[in-house]
Amino acid sequence: MNTSNFHKELKPYMKEPPAMESGAIGKHGKLALTFTLDSQSGKSYLSKWSRQAPLIVQQELYFDEKMATMPCVYILSSGGPNVDGDRYEIELKIEKDAFAHISTGAATKIAEMRYNHASNHQSITIDENGYLEYIPLPIIPCKNSRYLNETTITIHPTATLFYSEIYCAGREYYDGGEIFKYDLLSITSKLLDPQKKMLFREKMIIEPYKSNPSIMGLMGNYKHFADIIIATPEEHINAIIKKHSPFRNKEMALGVNILPNNCGINIKLLGNSVEELKRYTRSICSTLRKEIKGRELPEEFAWR
Repeated sequence: MNTSNFHKELKPYMKEPPAMESGAIGKHGKLALTFTLDSQSGKSYLSKWSRQAPLIVQQELYFDEKMATMPCVYILSSGGPNVDGDRYEIELKIEKDAFAHISTGAATKIAEMRYNHASNHQSITIDENGYLEYIPLPIIPCKNSRYLNETTITIHPTATLFYSEIYCAGREYYDGGEIFKYDLLSITSKLLDPQKKMLFREKMIIEPYKSNPSIMGLMGNYKHFADIIIATPEEHINAIIKKHSPFRNKEMALGVNILPNNCGINIKLLGNSVEELKRYTRSICSTLRKEIKGRELPEEFAWR
């Protein structure tokens, strides 16, 4: 895909790497997962999948103590960090009445770049009464890295999605610290109804060398941020907001917006501790699951 046609901010970063061209074999990861409900057992399962290295996925696991019928899947990468010219494509589909929890096996590290950029294009489709928790581990951009993350969500009005991303300011303890030393983060999120009508679109472009993110009105004294999209029927929105209203202290700040067309909620979290952002993100997801499924999220594994 020639992303320069769609994202002007990438135009300075389209020179082909001399070692291996962008999107070449081994640098173009593809993953497609479909989850289906087994109506007899009440268990949801991974019914279809395809993968192309370096993106890989293992079979679904059922380790959630609060929802024993929920499949839990980790997306893995065999290629280490995202490097110059990597292109990833992920397609997730939740069929009618199905449900799933998806995460990544490790944080996504964006390596230092000289010529091109790395990109991740995600497509999420959730059918009638479907339910998805998509909580990847944090994204860590290294010095001089350029990364595009574009997510398109198509969701039925009766379905529910919890989608989060945590973006770090950089490697805090490497070579004296790389806080806001990356070149570009381009983040686009789109929410569509089943007829492909646009319900919500947001685009964030962060270029620290052009504008310091640490100024008042942007990140201020915080280093990292989480972007959370909750798409759910309108009757559930107030219950979520009631338990996670806006606040600000020295360690964390939270802002809440109701999405256009009352299709859900967008939550922004700012913080100085990635672990605290992860913990609070899961607490919001737990609130949503309790509202929709009547069950809370279990405690996260210590090794996560």
